[in-house]
Amino acid sequence: MKRALIIIDYTNDFVKNDGALTCGPPAQALEKDIHYVTETFINEEDLVVFGVDVHEEGDPYHPETELFPPHNIRGTKGRELYGSLKQIYEENKHKPNVLYMDKTRYSAFAGTDLDLKLRERGVTDLHLVGVCTDICVLHTAIDAYNLGYSIHVHKNGVASFNEAGHKWALSHFESSLGANIL
Repeated sequence: MKRALIIIDYTNDFVKNDGALTCGPPAQALEKDIHYVTETFINEEDLVVFGVDVHEEGDPYHPETELFPPHNIRGTKGRELYGSLKQIYEENKHKPNVLYMDKTRYSAFAGTDLDLKLRERGVTDLHLVGVCTDICVLHTAIDAYNLGYSIHVHKNGVASFNEAGHKWALSHFESSLGANIL
């Protein structure tokens, strides 16, 4: 078994109080746990993927344009990794087991080469943390399930701006995707 940690959208726009599409305090409360699991995976030389949402300013063709306010716009402070995760990435980005991946849809698999990167490294188990539990984490988990990966969701590493959706997604991960909730 080879593991990978996928950190989904843990950026200023999704976490800071003044973020453009913030989960606010529930997401901020994750920082210590996400920091710890990220450091653990990096130090054990497991793959760590920073899957980060990116949008182009004023893009009328992106499906999220109608659903959400502009967020994670390329080149803005809102798109930067939140808190201590920014420093962890900066200190470790040169390592072969640390990847930064732009994503333009909810799932970290949609339109990216994530599956290829995982398979070429022999990864079978995916650990998921980040935001939003019921949107980007959920869609990433569903794609991982459909691609045959074992899924592990860190309960203290995920949050949403929708508490009911968060709780539903945690249940769905376990009951419908066979995920291990840690």
